[in-house]
Amino acid sequence: MSTELAQATFVSGLLRAAIEAGEGVLTLAEGLQPEDLQRSRLTRQALLTLLRDLGTAMTAVPPPARQAMPEIDWDGWLALPRALQHNDTEQAHEALVMGVYSLVPATLLWFRVYQPQCPTWFSAPGG
Repeated sequence: MSTELAQATFVSGLLRAAIEAGEGVLTLAEGLQPEDLQRSRLTRQALLTLLRDLGTAMTAVPPPARQAMPEIDWDGWLALPRALQHNDTEQAHEALVMGVYSLVPATLLWFRVYQPQCPTWFSAPGG
């Protein structure tokens, strides 16, 4: 396997994981207001898990792929996991709200824009 193909396969796996977690976030948060996230412990925990998974995938995307998708808020994705570490603090709640209502929707939208430009990164394995 060539280095370029291996890199594309690696990025594809990360982006698939990010998309799957992001879609999970949107599904769980559908119809909820930010204050609802504070009240529902189970939903909040599920969202935190998904956001941490998504953050792990996004922070692992290599610099060349990041540069190819400049509209993604990479700085936000780098900061989010650190902010979410402060469980049950105002900082963690603000990070949760930012992730759920801003970062995730914007990132998934930009992925749709970049998909035709970088099809190998967004294809299924073997596809």
